[in-house]
Amino acid sequence: MKIYESGENYLETILLLRKKSGNVRAVDVANELNFSKPSVSRALGILKNAGLVEIEPSGNILLTPDGEKKAGAIYERHRLITRFLMMTLDVPEDIASADACRIEHFISAETFDKIRRFVEKREDLR
Repeated sequence: MKIYESGENYLETILLLRKKSGNVRAVDVANELNFSKPSVSRALGILKNAGLVEIEPSGNILLTPDGEKKAGAIYERHRLITRFLMMTLDVPEDIASADACRIEHFISAETFDKIRRFVEKREDLR
């Protein structure tokens, strides 16, 4: 099942909230993304049907192994594209991060691989 930009944003948000506080509930996602609880519930249902999240009876949202893999890849793209924009164009971090959030969903694998190699090489030189 193809997951679109909004679904990828949900997965990345769940991953980051879990890293920050351990447990993630729908209300946490809604607050973080500034979305309504019904919108978040609908999106979580789609992600659950795609096998990317599980929701415990307590309401805690868990990433499945596939969800963890996908969320990790999305976060890596975000992080490396942000670094790339900051390194090459001297873009302030907040703007680079916001731009990376949009770019990360549409960039080709080939272009991203070149960005990854560029950033890793530059950071190894430090």
